[in-house]
Amino acid sequence: MHHRPQLSRQARPATYTVDAQDETGESKPTPIAGEHPLTLYVDKREILTMMTLGAAPEALAIGFLRNQRLVKSLDEIVSVQVDWVVGAVAVTTRDGLVDLDGRTQKRTATTGCGQGTVFGDLMEDIESIRLPSEARLAEETLFALLNNVRLHESIYKQAGAVHGCALAQGSEILTFVEDVGRHNAVDAIAGWMWLEDVDGGDKVFYTTGRLTSEMVIKAAQMGIPFLVSRSGLTKMGHDIAGKVGITMIGRAVNRHYLLFTGAERIVRVPSPAGG
Repeated sequence: MHHRPQLSRQARPATYTVDAQDETGESKPTPIAGEHPLTLYVDKREILTMMTLGAAPEALAIGFLRNQRLVKSLDEIVSVQVDWVVGAVAVTTRDGLVDLDGRTQKRTATTGCGQGTVFGDLMEDIESIRLPSEARLAEETLFALLNNVRLHESIYKQAGAVHGCALAQGSEILTFVEDVGRHNAVDAIAGWMWLEDVDGGDKVFYTTGRLTSEMVIKAAQMGIPFLVSRSGLTKMGHDIAGKVGITMIGRAVNRHYLLFTGAERIVRVPSPAGG
């Protein structure tokens, strides 16, 4: 049986309606995105406070621990309990975290909304990551995925002020997470993958945000060979993508994209003769 920790079910409403006045002075009930502080405790020890939409707090906590390499498998986690009254998520592990002091002593504040944080050496374990070289993504499948993302009902369409991330198999969106920071959204998907026992080797990760070093490292750690964004990328993100062998695609909108790394995985349809 696949191990599943004891989980609370404490998702918060994604949007709240407040009154605003338009340029004519008329009152307009307007949806706005939620934003809540959530302090992560592991075995009663405070780790950090995250600002989050609160849509998937349990998956967020698990994914954060996974992507920071503080836990190696879901089996290490006994329970995840969220309490919004005190703004905390308490994670209980079986045997405690190994070298927590050493791993949290060195922090790298990363770019991004909400200020992401990477514990330990930013490049640790990168050399050992092996992504599937045989994975392929057809152009038409990519275009279909971009269209599905466009049609997906989202908090952004209602209220703005959030980043969205999707995990897809081919053009099918398996899960879609939005949060006030893109690093929260990717962590929540990482947690969801562990909880649902989903392997990343044949998946595509899509984000509305730019492709930074943190995004590339997290996608690689999740074993995902394809990283797609409607936005651009950073030089460090590009460098790391080349090092780990991720297929990185930016500026992906409608039927347009820029392929930066990992071109061997993209299957293009030959242009008509004379076209």
